[in-house]
Amino acid sequence: MPGKITQYFRDKKDDMQDYTGGNGVIGKFVLAILLVYLLVTTILGMYWSSEPDTFSVREHTRALASDMGREPVTGFATTATMIKIAETLLDKPGGYISNDIFPPGLWMDNMPNWEFGVLVQLRDLSRAMRKDISRSQSQSAEDADLIIAEPQFHFDSGSWAIPSTEREYRRGINALKRYLDRLSHPEQPNAQFFARADNLNNWLADLETRLGSLSRTLSESVGKASVSEALANLNPDDPLAEDTGGDDVKTPWAKIDDVFYEARGSAWALLHIFKAIEVDFRKVLQDKNAMASVKQIIIELEGTQQPMWSPVILNGSGFGVLANHSLTMAAYLSRANAAISDMRDLLSRG
Repeated sequence: MPGKITQYFRDKKDDMQDYTGGNGVIGKFVLAILLVYLLVTTILGMYWSSEPDTFSVREHTRALASDMGREPVTGFATTATMIKIAETLLDKPGGYISNDIFPPGLWMDNMPNWEFGVLVQLRDLSRAMRKDISRSQSQSAEDADLIIAEPQFHFDSGSWAIPSTEREYRRGINALKRYLDRLSHPEQPNAQFFARADNLNNWLADLETRLGSLSRTLSESVGKASVSEALANLNPDDPLAEDTGGDDVKTPWAKIDDVFYEARGSAWALLHIFKAIEVDFRKVLQDKNAMASVKQIIIELEGTQQPMWSPVILNGSGFGVLANHSLTMAAYLSRANAAISDMRDLLSRG
């Protein structure tokens, strides 16, 4: 039997040599091409996996205002930061990767999850801009360009062509640029940015739920008891009965790095957004004594962007020997979320 198997593979080898001309030159050439291709895509994949650096919101705002020949009016920093975040999403090394259908983008998962985290924050802020911040009251008309920008950023993040995701997001960026041009133009008062406490509070309410969900999912890397199952098993007639908890909820091993990089992308975008809010909403933040809360949020978000020295996302137990990167990220986001809750409380006071 072993002799028949050996003879089978020998015959297949002879057939291949006959097909390629007998001397295997074509086969060796094809193999060499494949090896070079794999090497190039591997190197590109490593380069494309590098996260973009943070940028100075104030310097970018001053530079853009100078290039446009405009004064950085209220709302300029926030809008300019949104544009910069969206452009970084598309123009970073490797471009936008989430919809790639060829290697190395096809093989990558950390960067697409990072991109999705950034995109979620961009979508939420663009919706807040259209719904609240650009309108004086509920009966006011929506801004024409923000009507275009908001749905463009909600376009399918994985569309490769007809139309491509990049093309639709570019339309959203161009709409934001038109809004910024009208906002900063002294002779076009039809674009507005109302830096009020209620507008900011509405966006923060949505953000609070986003960060709460991310923190919970990150902490589930080591398993967490299910509150819903514990309540379902509660005996209402016997308060002294022992609780019977259900199974722990735990993030699947293959999804831990996905959740981590989505959170890291969200935190990267939020870091710049809050620095812009610090500029545009400065008066209301000072009036409500909420500036310290913003500073605290920025400090915690900066902690999420510390360099990653490990080539993989470690998932040690809570008090184990190895680090748990998910729990570290969850700690930063939870503290930021607590500061957001304090900030909302201050903004809601008269």
